[in-house]
Amino acid sequence: MEKAKVIGALKHKYKTAVLLDYFQMARSSYFYNVQILKRSEKYVDLRIAIKRIFEESSQTYGYRRIYGSLVKEGIRVSEKVIRRIMLEEGISVRQVKKKKYSSYKGEISPAVENVINRKFTAANPNEKWLTDITEFHLPAGKVYLSPIIDCFDGMVVSWSVSTSPNANLVNSMLDEALTTLEPNEHPIIHTDRGCHYRWPGWIERMNQSGLTRSMSAKGCSPDNAACEGFFGRLKNEMYYGKSWLQTSKNEFIDHINQYIE
Repeated sequence: MEKAKVIGALKHKYKTAVLLDYFQMARSSYFYNVQILKRSEKYVDLRIAIKRIFEESSQTYGYRRIYGSLVKEGIRVSEKVIRRIMLEEGISVRQVKKKKYSSYKGEISPAVENVINRKFTAANPNEKWLTDITEFHLPAGKVYLSPIIDCFDGMVVSWSVSTSPNANLVNSMLDEALTTLEPNEHPIIHTDRGCHYRWPGWIERMNQSGLTRSMSAKGCSPDNAACEGFFGRLKNEMYYGKSWLQTSKNEFIDHINQYIE
């Protein structure tokens, strides 16, 4: 590539054949690299935009999120081009997998059937809701997040954050979500088999609001994959790869709230 650049700069003064011989470069290799250089020049502004969006996301956006950000800025280009430029520029997202938090405490109350059955699409808002709890390990201690995700658009309906995975964590989240419903809206709420969703407070709220309970099979994360996907994106984008050594639990809770908002 560097030889092709030099030959391109000197070919107005020397014959191309002489330069190729001097630099010991095949003619086919030269013209191949010329095409690559032209392609790079064509997307110079796009490269700058992709790098900027990647840095603004704290180096957490993959090609799909970058594509969406470019569309919002009025820049239309294929995802294939974005992937190629990211590869050429060495842009990649750090992936980390951690052990999932489990709230399973045994068969406290009878489990209900899996009504959702991995069908995570909905024609309208407030038809299918998913929820779960995820755990964050900080030097200052543990923090727990409980959100409700709408299958219609993947957005967060309501959420609660606490330093304790108690009943109030999920009940307060549900109470807030219920205030967003119209009188004729009665979504299915899908959960795992954790104790929070089998305690009287949760079941009473569900029954009083006319909501349908749905539960995953025991220890089967794919049964709630859309909610797990939200946790994965959240942790990759605002949690992993950062130092939380000087961060208090309350400050971290503010970070979570800001991210979701």
